[in-house]
Amino acid sequence: MKLVNIRKHLVILLLVLGNQVVNAQVWPLDQCIDTAVANNKKLELGRNSIQQGKDRKTQVKANLMPKVKIEADYKYFIDLPTQFIPANAFNPMAPEGVYNDAQFGVPHNINANLQVAMPLYNPQLKSAIKNTDVGVELAELKYQKSKEEILFNISELYYNAQIIKSQIKFIEDNLANSNKLHQTLSLLKEHKLALGTDVNKIGLQIEQLKSKKNILLGKYEQVLNGMKTWMGVSLDESIDVEPKIEYRPLQDYPTNVTTDMRLVETKKRLLEGEIDMIDKAKLPTVVAYGSYGAAGFGYDKSPNQFLEFRPLGLVGIKATYNLFDGNMTKKKKKVKMHEIVNNNLQLELLKDQNALQIRNATLKIAVAGESINATKAQIKFAQEIYDQTIIQQKEGLASITDVLLADSALRQAQQDYLTAVIDFYKADLELKNVTGNFQN
Repeated sequence: MKLVNIRKHLVILLLVLGNQVVNAQVWPLDQCIDTAVANNKKLELGRNSIQQGKDRKTQVKANLMPKVKIEADYKYFIDLPTQFIPANAFNPMAPEGVYNDAQFGVPHNINANLQVAMPLYNPQLKSAIKNTDVGVELAELKYQKSKEEILFNISELYYNAQIIKSQIKFIEDNLANSNKLHQTLSLLKEHKLALGTDVNKIGLQIEQLKSKKNILLGKYEQVLNGMKTWMGVSLDESIDVEPKIEYRPLQDYPTNVTTDMRLVETKKRLLEGEIDMIDKAKLPTVVAYGSYGAAGFGYDKSPNQFLEFRPLGLVGIKATYNLFDGNMTKKKKKVKMHEIVNNNLQLELLKDQNALQIRNATLKIAVAGESINATKAQIKFAQEIYDQTIIQQKEGLASITDVLLADSALRQAQQDYLTAVIDFYKADLELKNVTGNFQN
């Protein structure tokens, strides 16, 4: 009883999935791609990283602007600062080497001033600004790389969905033919013109086809869910793919520099900029500064209380030069030079791998194209053989076994065709990717 209920629930679930496939809105591949570009969370992170890099550039450039600040403080000395002065400063007759202590100042001190600082020469800062430009370019390339991966995955899933849908269509056609044959044999059996085993064989085939269709419907829903995830839409969204899938001739893709190569080249420029910053750290920096304000002095003991302010202003130039840093600069540069060597090796490795991938993808496309043409002809011949076998079976010249063999050959030819088509599209996607044509 439980097994029967489980089967009923499974049938209901598959019917629901089937209805969703039929009633869902058809999304062209371009619409899926546009939706992914707009909604995918990974791409949103990439756009935020690009903006973050641009903001970092403005932050670094802000260091070239003058800095203005106001400072104010109040101090109350419980004990005034003590100084030692030579005794002969006030008494010429005092012996040499004798000092008297004295407290200077008043308890209340108030200071308020406006300070300005302006960098006049800072080569390391200018190099840092150039590096932020490279950093923005690197963020844009990472975004482009993520976009290519998402477009590749969505396209591959879309083609897979189309293939599964075509398989379902083939199975439905085969089911229609099998049902007609089953009805014919059932009538013949009633008139004792066909064996019960023949009817059962066709019935078994019908059940096998139904089971395979149900499996494909489940796979189809899984593929659509994968597409929805990449597209950034709700899993409850009802979508469908275009049912028509046809073999198209090979496109002539120009060979461009791939995003992976551009990433490595940009990283090299970033490393070179960091080395330039290390070299310029040896140069002096020059800053102009100024301050203007007032200093207040107060005394609160009777009978001589007072609070007086005096102006205080200054301008100056400060130069800083690092004479010795413990060879830290030299060691940093050495590390960066090793990174550049590795970067060059990585670029050469990418070029070798890319050349191999282009050649392999081209070969796959050629093989898939030949298979498509061959399997098309095989489907035509298999269909003719099946139709002739059905006619011969009706005339008593062929057995049910012959019909089943012809049907099996037709389904195998159909499957081989779909396999060749999906191999072609996957290889075409791969070739488009490795030739750098996913960048637009």
